[in-house]
Amino acid sequence: MTTRNADKKTIPPLPLPGDLPRKAALARMLRVDHAGEFGAARIYSGQLAVFGARHRLSPTIRHMAAQEERHLQSFDKLLVERRVRPTALGPVWHVAGFALGAATALMGERAAMACTAAVEEVIDEHYQDQRDRLDDEPELEAMIAEFQAEEVEHKDIALEHGAAETPGYTLLSGAIKTGCRAAIWLSKRV
Repeated sequence: MTTRNADKKTIPPLPLPGDLPRKAALARMLRVDHAGEFGAARIYSGQLAVFGARHRLSPTIRHMAAQEERHLQSFDKLLVERRVRPTALGPVWHVAGFALGAATALMGERAAMACTAAVEEVIDEHYQDQRDRLDDEPELEAMIAEFQAEEVEHKDIALEHGAAETPGYTLLSGAIKTGCRAAIWLSKRV
Protein backbone atom coordinates (compact mmCIF):
# COMPACT_ATOMS: atom_id res chain seq x y z
CA MET A 1 0.00 0.00 0.00
CA THR A 2 1.33 3.45 -0.84
CA THR A 3 0.33 7.03 -0.20
CA ARG A 4 0.37 9.96 -2.57
CA ASN A 5 1.57 13.46 -1.87
CA ALA A 6 0.42 16.70 -3.52
CA ASP A 7 2.74 16.10 -6.49
CA LYS A 8 1.07 12.71 -7.15
CA LYS A 9 4.36 10.86 -6.58
CA THR A 10 4.17 7.42 -5.07
CA ILE A 11 5.75 7.22 -1.64
CA PRO A 12 6.52 3.69 -0.49
CA PRO A 13 5.33 2.81 2.99
CA LEU A 14 7.88 2.67 5.75
CA PRO A 15 8.83 -0.89 6.64
CA LEU A 16 7.83 -2.13 10.04
CA PRO A 17 9.89 -4.41 12.26
CA GLY A 18 9.45 -7.94 11.00
CA ASP A 19 8.52 -6.91 7.45
CA LEU A 20 10.24 -8.94 4.78
CA PRO A 21 12.35 -7.21 2.16
CA ARG A 22 10.26 -6.63 -1.00
CA LYS A 23 12.01 -9.37 -3.00
CA ALA A 24 11.40 -11.94 -0.27
CA ALA A 25 7.76 -10.88 0.09
CA LEU A 26 7.23 -11.27 -3.66
CA ALA A 27 8.90 -14.69 -3.57
CA ARG A 28 6.49 -15.79 -0.84
CA MET A 29 3.58 -14.44 -2.85
CA LEU A 30 4.57 -16.36 -5.97
CA ARG A 31 5.34 -19.51 -3.99
CA VAL A 32 1.95 -19.60 -2.32
CA ASP A 33 0.06 -18.73 -5.50
CA HIS A 34 1.83 -21.53 -7.36
CA ALA A 35 1.00 -23.95 -4.54
CA GLY A 36 -2.63 -22.83 -4.49
CA GLU A 37 -3.13 -23.28 -8.21
CA PHE A 38 -1.46 -26.69 -7.99
CA GLY A 39 -3.79 -27.68 -5.16
CA ALA A 40 -6.85 -26.43 -7.03
CA ALA A 41 -5.91 -28.44 -10.12
CA ARG A 42 -5.55 -31.52 -7.91
CA ILE A 43 -8.97 -30.92 -6.30
CA TYR A 44 -10.62 -30.91 -9.72
CA SER A 45 -8.64 -34.02 -10.69
CA GLY A 46 -10.05 -35.78 -7.64
CA GLN A 47 -13.58 -34.70 -8.44
CA LEU A 48 -13.27 -35.85 -12.06
CA ALA A 49 -11.80 -39.19 -10.97
CA VAL A 50 -14.94 -39.86 -8.93
CA PHE A 51 -17.53 -38.39 -11.29
CA GLY A 52 -16.02 -39.76 -14.50
CA ALA A 53 -16.21 -38.29 -17.97
CA ARG A 54 -19.97 -38.68 -18.46
CA HIS A 55 -21.25 -37.08 -15.27
CA ARG A 56 -23.40 -34.02 -15.83
CA LEU A 57 -20.95 -31.81 -13.88
CA SER A 58 -17.83 -33.10 -15.62
CA PRO A 59 -17.81 -30.52 -18.46
CA THR A 60 -18.15 -27.72 -15.90
CA ILE A 61 -15.39 -29.16 -13.72
CA ARG A 62 -13.15 -29.66 -16.78
CA HIS A 63 -13.69 -25.98 -17.69
CA MET A 64 -12.65 -24.86 -14.21
CA ALA A 65 -9.73 -27.31 -14.18
CA ALA A 66 -8.46 -25.96 -17.51
CA GLN A 67 -8.44 -22.43 -16.08
CA GLU A 68 -6.58 -23.62 -12.99
CA GLU A 69 -4.04 -25.40 -15.18
CA ARG A 70 -3.46 -22.17 -17.13
CA HIS A 71 -2.98 -20.29 -13.85
CA LEU A 72 -0.53 -22.97 -12.69
CA GLN A 73 1.47 -22.75 -15.92
CA SER A 74 1.70 -18.96 -15.53
CA PHE A 75 3.06 -19.33 -12.00
CA ASP A 76 5.42 -22.12 -13.13
CA LYS A 77 6.89 -19.64 -15.60
CA LEU A 78 7.13 -16.83 -13.03
CA LEU A 79 8.90 -19.07 -10.50
CA VAL A 80 11.58 -19.81 -13.09
CA GLU A 81 11.86 -16.21 -14.33
CA ARG A 82 12.18 -14.79 -10.82
CA ARG A 83 14.20 -17.67 -9.44
CA VAL A 84 11.73 -18.52 -6.71
CA ARG A 85 11.68 -22.01 -5.30
CA PRO A 86 8.30 -23.75 -5.09
CA THR A 87 6.97 -24.87 -1.74
CA ALA A 88 8.55 -27.99 -0.32
CA LEU A 89 5.00 -29.10 0.51
CA GLY A 90 4.16 -29.89 -3.13
CA PRO A 91 3.92 -33.65 -2.47
CA VAL A 92 1.53 -33.00 0.42
CA TRP A 93 -0.67 -30.71 -1.70
CA HIS A 94 -0.57 -33.29 -4.51
CA VAL A 95 -2.19 -35.89 -2.27
CA ALA A 96 -4.31 -33.57 -0.12
CA GLY A 97 -5.82 -31.72 -3.07
CA PHE A 98 -6.79 -34.92 -4.88
CA ALA A 99 -8.15 -36.44 -1.65
CA LEU A 100 -10.26 -33.36 -0.90
CA GLY A 101 -11.70 -33.34 -4.40
CA ALA A 102 -12.41 -37.07 -4.41
CA ALA A 103 -13.87 -37.10 -0.87
CA THR A 104 -16.26 -34.24 -1.53
CA ALA A 105 -17.29 -35.77 -4.88
CA LEU A 106 -18.00 -39.06 -3.09
CA MET A 107 -20.29 -37.07 -0.80
CA GLY A 108 -22.26 -35.93 -3.86
CA GLU A 109 -22.53 -33.15 -6.41
CA ARG A 110 -23.50 -30.46 -3.92
CA ALA A 111 -20.63 -31.33 -1.57
CA ALA A 112 -18.17 -31.17 -4.47
CA MET A 113 -19.55 -27.75 -5.36
CA ALA A 114 -19.42 -26.72 -1.68
CA CYS A 115 -15.71 -27.57 -1.76
CA THR A 116 -15.23 -25.40 -4.84
CA ALA A 117 -17.19 -22.50 -3.34
CA ALA A 118 -15.23 -22.60 -0.07
CA VAL A 119 -11.81 -22.83 -1.74
CA GLU A 120 -12.57 -20.09 -4.22
CA GLU A 121 -13.92 -17.76 -1.54
CA VAL A 122 -10.63 -17.99 0.34
CA ILE A 123 -8.62 -17.55 -2.87
CA ASP A 124 -10.67 -14.50 -3.85
CA GLU A 125 -9.81 -12.87 -0.50
CA HIS A 126 -6.18 -13.99 -0.78
CA TYR A 127 -5.75 -12.58 -4.29
CA GLN A 128 -7.42 -9.30 -3.31
CA ASP A 129 -5.02 -8.92 -0.39
CA GLN A 130 -2.12 -9.47 -2.79
CA ARG A 131 -3.47 -7.01 -5.34
CA ASP A 132 -3.71 -4.37 -2.62
CA ARG A 133 0.06 -4.76 -2.11
CA LEU A 134 1.21 -4.77 -5.74
CA ASP A 135 1.34 -1.06 -6.59
CA ASP A 136 4.84 -1.46 -8.01
CA GLU A 137 4.10 -4.64 -10.02
CA PRO A 138 1.36 -3.68 -12.52
CA GLU A 139 1.83 -6.71 -14.79
CA LEU A 140 1.69 -9.16 -11.88
CA GLU A 141 -1.29 -7.32 -10.39
CA ALA A 142 -3.13 -7.52 -13.74
CA MET A 143 -2.44 -11.24 -14.02
CA ILE A 144 -3.66 -11.88 -10.48
CA ALA A 145 -6.77 -9.74 -11.15
CA GLU A 146 -7.55 -11.91 -14.19
CA PHE A 147 -7.07 -15.12 -12.21
CA GLN A 148 -9.10 -13.73 -9.32
CA ALA A 149 -12.03 -13.03 -11.67
CA GLU A 150 -11.91 -16.65 -12.85
CA GLU A 151 -11.81 -17.91 -9.25
CA VAL A 152 -14.92 -15.82 -8.49
CA GLU A 153 -16.52 -17.33 -11.60
CA HIS A 154 -15.79 -20.80 -10.17
CA LYS A 155 -17.37 -19.86 -6.85
CA ASP A 156 -20.46 -18.52 -8.62
CA ILE A 157 -20.74 -21.69 -10.71
CA ALA A 158 -20.51 -23.79 -7.55
CA LEU A 159 -23.25 -21.76 -5.86
CA GLU A 160 -25.46 -22.06 -8.96
CA HIS A 161 -25.03 -25.86 -8.72
CA GLY A 162 -26.35 -26.02 -5.16
CA ALA A 163 -23.20 -25.70 -3.04
CA ALA A 164 -25.01 -23.84 -0.26
CA GLU A 165 -27.74 -26.50 -0.17
CA THR A 166 -25.28 -29.19 0.90
CA PRO A 167 -26.31 -30.79 4.20
CA GLY A 168 -23.89 -29.43 6.79
CA TYR A 169 -22.71 -26.72 4.37
CA THR A 170 -21.60 -24.30 7.08
CA LEU A 171 -19.50 -26.95 8.81
CA LEU A 172 -18.04 -28.39 5.59
CA SER A 173 -17.32 -24.95 4.15
CA GLY A 174 -15.75 -23.75 7.39
CA ALA A 175 -13.49 -26.79 7.62
CA ILE A 176 -12.34 -26.40 4.00
CA LYS A 177 -11.73 -22.66 4.42
CA THR A 178 -9.68 -23.31 7.57
CA GLY A 179 -7.63 -25.91 5.70
CA CYS A 180 -7.06 -23.50 2.81
CA ARG A 181 -5.92 -20.71 5.11
CA ALA A 182 -3.53 -23.11 6.86
CA ALA A 183 -2.19 -24.27 3.48
CA ILE A 184 -1.62 -20.63 2.47
CA TRP A 185 0.25 -19.90 5.69
CA LEU A 186 2.40 -23.01 5.38
CA SER A 187 3.13 -22.64 1.66
CA LYS A 188 4.43 -19.12 2.15
CA ARG A 189 7.01 -20.37 4.62
CA VAL A 190 7.94 -23.94 3.71
